[in-house]
Amino acid sequence: MTNIKPLGDRVVVQPKPADDKTDSGLYIPDSAKEKPQRGTVKSVGPGRVEDGSKIDMTVEEGQEVLYGKYAGTEVTLNGEEYLIMRESDIFGIIEE
Repeated sequence: MTNIKPLGDRVVVQPKPADDKTDSGLYIPDSAKEKPQRGTVKSVGPGRVEDGSKIDMTVEEGQEVLYGKYAGTEVTLNGEEYLIMRESDIFGIIEE
């Protein structure tokens, strides 16, 4: 299995699949599905250096996060879809 190790303040996120049907039971066609804005962090870079000091990452592997609709770059690895984005593209961590 191949892993992605992001550099700097980048994060690898696996998006949650889009819903196939509504709460009332209607099926949603592929052309009308919304792009997911929620996913699981799979890998985290080491952080960034700003003004000579290292700034650590605030997200960790395994956390579920919310991100912008058009955030990141889509990549496919071993048949799985991933997004590579900067930590600043992540709006928040979902805690349940």
